Amino acid sequence: MANASGPAIDALIPGEFAHSLSGVRYRIYQENGKAWLDFDRDTSDPVHGKRELSYFIGSGQRGRTYLFSEGGYVFESPVNWYAQSKAWDMTPAYKSATHIPLNLPAAVSCFHCHTSGFHQPAPGTENKYPEPLFSQHGIACERCHGDTAAHAKGAGQVLNPSKLPSAQRDAICMQCHLEGSAAIEQPGKHIYDFKPGGDLTEFVHYLVLSTEKQANPRAVSQFEALAESMCKRKSADALHCTTCHDAHRSPAAAERVNFYRAKCLQCHGERFAAKHNPKNPDCVFCHMPRISSSDVAHTQATDHRILRQPATPPGTSETAASRPKLEMFPPQAGPPTNRDLALGWLALAESGRNFAEAQEEDVLTVAAKEFPDDAAILSAYAYRELIHKRTQHAKELYEAALRIHPLNLDAAVNLGVIEAQVGSADRALALWRDAFQRAPWRSSIGMNLARLSCNLGNREESEQSLRRVLQFNPDFPEARQFLQGLQSQAVVCGAR
Repeated sequence: MANASGPAIDALIPGEFAHSLSGVRYRIYQENGKAWLDFDRDTSDPVHGKRELSYFIGSGQRGRTYLFSEGGYVFESPVNWYAQSKAWDMTPAYKSATHIPLNLPAAVSCFHCHTSGFHQPAPGTENKYPEPLFSQHGIACERCHGDTAAHAKGAGQVLNPSKLPSAQRDAICMQCHLEGSAAIEQPGKHIYDFKPGGDLTEFVHYLVLSTEKQANPRAVSQFEALAESMCKRKSADALHCTTCHDAHRSPAAAERVNFYRAKCLQCHGERFAAKHNPKNPDCVFCHMPRISSSDVAHTQATDHRILRQPATPPGTSETAASRPKLEMFPPQAGPPTNRDLALGWLALAESGRNFAEAQEEDVLTVAAKEFPDDAAILSAYAYRELIHKRTQHAKELYEAALRIHPLNLDAAVNLGVIEAQVGSADRALALWRDAFQRAPWRSSIGMNLARLSCNLGNREESEQSLRRVLQFNPDFPEARQFLQGLQSQAVVCGAR
């Protein structure tokens, strides 16, 4: 954990990677004491460029992601190092990219679990961070032990997780080792506000899709998988993360088999071991094998379900015909609220699970009545109304969302779409200008601004918007073609 982040140059893994779908060759290298990402497509439509890599995320055991900054906004490199396959490849978000994607925002959730003392993004932005991004490299003592300033001066004791009630103890691990099918931050709260010893459910509710239980694990699902194991269900609070793991050290390779075997025998005993496969002392090899992660390519995760017969192919706990449910995890946290369900189904729908759209729609109207002052709910409801062409109601909902949260990007952008459609061009321009200023990497906003400006005869603003799109997304085909059309006079602004 102490090696989970730092300056890119300190953990650079030089290499090259050619992506067949986009025809782009990426190169990661060191030059003049700095780390660089070079991208190149030498075809009839060439693109060349590079970005200075400033930080890395990931200890390197599974992989490593590098970050770069553009105009004060921080992004993930489009290529990752996958340690288990010892290969460079596209990030999970860009596996199917057909051009050079350079606008994947570095998320707060990444910094929360991989760094210490990170800075929050500027208000109204998702990824504009002050430098340096974080004050300490890797995970420091505070992540598990709370404020250690007084202890460091010899004036007090630090919080000891093992002495906390089980729910508070487990929350310390859950904050980074539980992903769930959706994680819903509570109104006015953020996961990074959580402090050891507190109640994690005050800050975030984790939802698990019922039909995903017992399926291949996500890369970050250890806590959820452990809850499925018979060992955990029979031993309850006696088995938890630190029963087997020492947060301060990992056993050396030569020690691993005996180290973890001893953990198993604490419950099962030597007599059981003498009868159960006595010739193979490696409990983990048989009962907690590495299996492919369902969400990250080239990555295997230890199966924390501790199956009796791990050779059985992973299945689902319900039939394919049964209607999936979103359930709170852990179950003792209580049932999810309608707000949780609406935003949870929305997150699943946005990730490509089409069945979630109907579920989201069913609960949105209820959630909107129950949470009339929640900007996230109002914005989600407005989007559904817009899809169903109930434009006036969608407009009212977006305006209400912006009154509550004036910096809500999605509400501003979509309200701008409505205003443009009904002929309120000045209002649409104002909304999109502000949104694009705060999120210049969102190419769709810049394209909206460029088209409307051109339609109104403002060629200069149209070109400025396109150049800013290409600053953050230099291989975006639509922007390149539009700008070429303006420069060649093939596109005439103001022509109707």
